[in-house]
Amino acid sequence: MIRVLPLVALALPLLVACGPVSEENAYAQCTERARLAVQPRGEIGVGYGTGGAAARGRVSISSDVIAGRDPQVVYDNCFRQLTGAGPTRPLIL
Repeated sequence: MIRVLPLVALALPLLVACGPVSEENAYAQCTERARLAVQPRGEIGVGYGTGGAAARGRVSISSDVIAGRDPQVVYDNCFRQLTGAGPTRPLIL
């Protein structure tokens, strides 16, 4: 019993982290995931400074857009996974 107690103490924070998230966080995360299900996103930056010219870029593509999933279904499934309940707010893209 005494040997098990330290293992439980170490595992408890990990188990708590896997629990449901707050509704506000779930709405934010799931809305973003639904937006990425509509189309890929990207950004490009170009600048010039003392070190010369510089450029950068980033593209975000989700597997949901590749699979052609409906953003509303992505939103609903995401919210249920994170909170264990259905969303009470509609998806607004």
